[in-house]
Amino acid sequence: MKLLFKLLLSAAAAALSLGAAAQEFTLKVHHFWPPGAMPPTKILQPWCDKIAADSGNKMKCQIYPAMQLGGTPPQLIDQAKDGVVDIAFTLPGYTAGRFPVMEVFELPFITSSAEAGSKAAWDYYAKYGKSEFDAKGIKPLMFAVHDNGYLHTRDKQVKAMADLKGLKFRAPTRMTNKLLAALGATPVAMPLPQVPEAVSKGVVDGFLLPWEVIPSMKLHEMVKYDSETDPSRPALYTAVFVLAMNPAKYNALPADLKAVIDKNSGASLSATAGKIWDDSADPGRKAAVAHGNVFYTIPGAELDQWMKASAGLYDEWVSNMDKMGLPGKQMLADAKELLVKYKK
Repeated sequence: MKLLFKLLLSAAAAALSLGAAAQEFTLKVHHFWPPGAMPPTKILQPWCDKIAADSGNKMKCQIYPAMQLGGTPPQLIDQAKDGVVDIAFTLPGYTAGRFPVMEVFELPFITSSAEAGSKAAWDYYAKYGKSEFDAKGIKPLMFAVHDNGYLHTRDKQVKAMADLKGLKFRAPTRMTNKLLAALGATPVAMPLPQVPEAVSKGVVDGFLLPWEVIPSMKLHEMVKYDSETDPSRPALYTAVFVLAMNPAKYNALPADLKAVIDKNSGASLSATAGKIWDDSADPGRKAAVAHGNVFYTIPGAELDQWMKASAGLYDEWVSNMDKMGLPGKQMLADAKELLVKYKK
């Protein structure tokens, strides 16, 4: 009887061990883009495919595009924090003022390429932003910035700062709202999914966006004019994106699956995402060319005036960091130094 009991215990233990080893995890991933947009197809899906392959299909993604699980884009970060979803692909800047440390990369005229900006953003997060996200219950897997943002308008070409006066422009983040106001435009804050309707109904006269997102929203068909900036100057603006994971979900994973997440995230994923954003600009622009839109490149001398008009945003950001007990001036200098380090 004793031998039989021992055998039964051993069999039960083996079954439990086998069950644990065979346990599969499906990560619920939520984002706001339409399914065919560049970021979910070129950045998110390949990442999900890679973690599935590296885990022997023990860990997979279930991706929900276009806010299919409900809520609004600004609520995505809380959906990840609260465990409503396991991972959200979103912008920290959709929740204005909540993650001010990383806003340094959303200052006007600071980045020149998405790849360099994304590499710099991850390093900067590791030095200055980790406590901010830890305290707010978010585990970042990636930070990335998009390719250069430009001005797109329905009825009037923007060639100089004076042309912005009286125009209502959609902006994605608090910093871009401040930029537009400094340049004389009227900023209108709204998440990306609301932009097509706002343009078609005349709620806004134009919008700030990089090229990559425009074809997926058919926005090139809703405007006539596209104003780009002289490439000899830094980008008018960019926005910071985060792949945000629920910490409790990450901590619940077995060690081998945590290692898969770690291997495929962080600095390497950020750099890859930035390069993909850079590479997406030309294909995105071609849709506007094919549609017959009118293009104009704002010259460097004119942009120098824009840079002067918006310079106060740098002082304001530094002051806000100082008020938080952080070394604002040094943080700005470090961000600029990282951008120089990674500049091609």
